Amino acid sequence: MHLNEYTEYDGLGLAELVRRKEVTPGELVRTALAAIERVNPRINAVIGTLEEEARATLEQGVPEGPFTGVPFLIKDAVLHAANIPCEMGSRLAVGAVMPHDSELMARYREAGLVPVGRTNTPEMAFNVTTEPLLRGPTRNPWNPEHSVGGSSGGAAAAVLAGIVPLAHANDGGGSIRIPASFCGLFGLKPTRGRTPIGPDAADGLNGLGIEHVISRSVRDSAAMLDATLGPDVGEPYQIQAPERPYLSELERAPGTLRIAFSRTLAAGVPVSPECIAAVEDAAMLCLELGHEVVEASPQYDPAKLDEANVAIWSSNLAVWVEGLAAATGRSPEETLEATVWATARHGRALKALELQRALLELNQISRSVGRFFTRYDVLLTPTVAVPPFKLGVMDANARMTAEEWVKRIFTACPFTALFNATGQPAMSVPLYWSAGLPIGVQFAGRWGDEATLFRLAAQLERARPWTSRRPLIHAAA
Repeated sequence: MHLNEYTEYDGLGLAELVRRKEVTPGELVRTALAAIERVNPRINAVIGTLEEEARATLEQGVPEGPFTGVPFLIKDAVLHAANIPCEMGSRLAVGAVMPHDSELMARYREAGLVPVGRTNTPEMAFNVTTEPLLRGPTRNPWNPEHSVGGSSGGAAAAVLAGIVPLAHANDGGGSIRIPASFCGLFGLKPTRGRTPIGPDAADGLNGLGIEHVISRSVRDSAAMLDATLGPDVGEPYQIQAPERPYLSELERAPGTLRIAFSRTLAAGVPVSPECIAAVEDAAMLCLELGHEVVEASPQYDPAKLDEANVAIWSSNLAVWVEGLAAATGRSPEETLEATVWATARHGRALKALELQRALLELNQISRSVGRFFTRYDVLLTPTVAVPPFKLGVMDANARMTAEEWVKRIFTACPFTALFNATGQPAMSVPLYWSAGLPIGVQFAGRWGDEATLFRLAAQLERARPWTSRRPLIHAAA
C-alpha cells in the first residue's frame, strides 16, 4: 500500500479496507514502518520499532475487532506491553520491562491493533513539552523548531506526520489535550475510571491520570473508547456505562447546548492574544451552530490547585523513582533530570498529612466545579495559554524546586489540570491556526458525559474539518 493512500484513511477506514480484503494487516504494518523510516529522522517521535513483535502478532492471527490490522504506537509511559521496554523517558529506567500486558494493552490487542513502535515522552511524563535527555526532543511537523507539547508529544507528532492514524496517550494534567492542541489533532481525556490502568497500579496519580488515545478523527477516538472502556477486576473506580456506543453518538445531533466560555478561566492567569482569539472564534462557531453561549467560569483557587498538584505529583514521582531504582540498580541522583529529581526529593520529604490535605483540596475544587456544571452542559476554554513554543523553552534539567517547576508548567498550560482534578471528561479540538501553527480549544463536560462531548465534536468536525490539513513534514509528502 502506498503511503499517499495509507495516510488518507483514519483507523476505522483502514480496518474497513482489511475487512473488505482490499489490503492485509501485513501490508498496513509494512506501510507504517515505511512511514517511520521516512519521517521519523526529522521529528524523533518513535523511539523504537517493534517489527519482530508485529510479525509475531500477524503470524498468530490478528483478532477481529473494530481496528483489525491497524498499526498502533505505544507511549513510553505507564501502559506496558509484555517484554517490551517501558522506560518512562528516563535514563533511570532504560531497559525496564514488565512480563505481562497491562489490562488496557490487552484490550488494544483485542480491538485488533498491531503495535509497531514506542513513542517519545518527557521524563516521567512530567513536562508540557517532549524533550527528554534520554531520547532528545520530538519536533513539531508543522515547524520543527517548535514543541509538540507533552507529555504524549511523540504520539501526537507520529499521528500528525501520518505514521499511524491514532496512538496511545495518557493524561495526568493535560498530556493528551496539550499535544493535541500543539499538533492540530483531536484529543479526549475520558472521565476518571472510564478506562482501566491496572493491574499493577490502582489508579494514576491518585486519580488525576487517565489513559486513551490521540487521533486525527473524532470517530477513531469514540470507537477506541467503546473498545476499551469499563473497569478491570478490582478497579478502584466504578463508573456507570454509557447508554449507547460512543461511535453511535456521532450520528446524533447534540441539540441546543448551554455552553459557558471563559478566556482565562481563573484570575491572574496570563493568556496570549492568539489563544484568546481561538476561544472567541470557537464561541462564535458554537453560536452559529445554534448553541446558547454565555461567558461564565467556575469558581476555584488556581493557587490551591497548584499546591495540590505539587503534593500529588511529588509523592507519586518519589514512589516511581524508588521502584525504578530498585529494579535497575541505578542512582536516581545520577540519572534523573534536575526538576524530576528535585520533585522526587520533595515527595520523599512529604508527610502523609500533606497528601491528605491535597486530596481534600481536590474534593473542594471538584464540588465547586460540579455545581457550575449543574447550570451548563459544556465549558469552553483555551486548551493552552500560549501557542506552540520553541524547543528549549521548558527545560526540565533546569535547577528549580518542585513548586517552581509545577508553577512554570501550569502557567503555560493552566486550563487542562482542573479537569484532571475533578475527573471530568475534556477534549481539545483543532479549530484555529495562527502563524501556521494550530491552537486547540478545550471543551469540558459533566462527569461521565463523554457522549455530549462526542456529539459536539462531531458537529464541529463537520462544520470545520481539519483532517485534510497536512504539515510540513508528512509521510505522504
